[in-house]
Amino acid sequence: MAELTFWTGSMDSGKSTLALQTNHNHAARGRAGKIFTSHDRAGTALVSSRLGLTHEAEEVTPDLDFWRYTVDALTQGGRIDYLICDEAQFYSTEQIDQLAKVVDELQVDVFCFGILTDFRTRLFPGAQRLVELADRTEVLQVEALCWCGKKATHNARTEDGVMVTDGEVIVVGDVDSPAGRDSGPPAEVAYEVLCRQHHRRGLTAARARAVSLAPEPLPFG
Repeated sequence: MAELTFWTGSMDSGKSTLALQTNHNHAARGRAGKIFTSHDRAGTALVSSRLGLTHEAEEVTPDLDFWRYTVDALTQGGRIDYLICDEAQFYSTEQIDQLAKVVDELQVDVFCFGILTDFRTRLFPGAQRLVELADRTEVLQVEALCWCGKKATHNARTEDGVMVTDGEVIVVGDVDSPAGRDSGPPAEVAYEVLCRQHHRRGLTAARARAVSLAPEPLPFG
């Protein structure tokens, strides 16, 4: 029986690497699949791993209908045994529903990979819907680490080296200059994984270095 599987973990936990490995394993057994992604850091229509692996993919745009895509391909004589869906947190809830329908009605395996929460610690709608619908939700066993050495559980966004907790949910690369800043380059956007304690305190690796890793004050006083 086909399954809808959701592999999740923080940034740096190897999700895209696993997506590419999953595709390789199934293709090596003669199965035919399609790879999808959205807003990959390497550019449009690419799945990229931080280990340097890349693979061409179909870019998931807001108007992509997975059900119609798969039915059309099969009707035209194509063969699809499985779908690899990377960066699935960026998919709409409707697209996740379509993927579940592809599994149930067409018996096509769907393997989704993505993070659960955004830089504000809130669930991505696509990830939330996957947790609700997936036959299996698996947490990657490769643990990303916070700068302090603890397990990283939260994704942080920094602009010009300063951690932010509001703004557009999806930002790839630089962003426009903040309102009121009429000169200078755009803010440099970066992402970092942190443990819950340091995400809550806004203490990134750069900020920790700036204060020379001085003992943190007790949370009362």
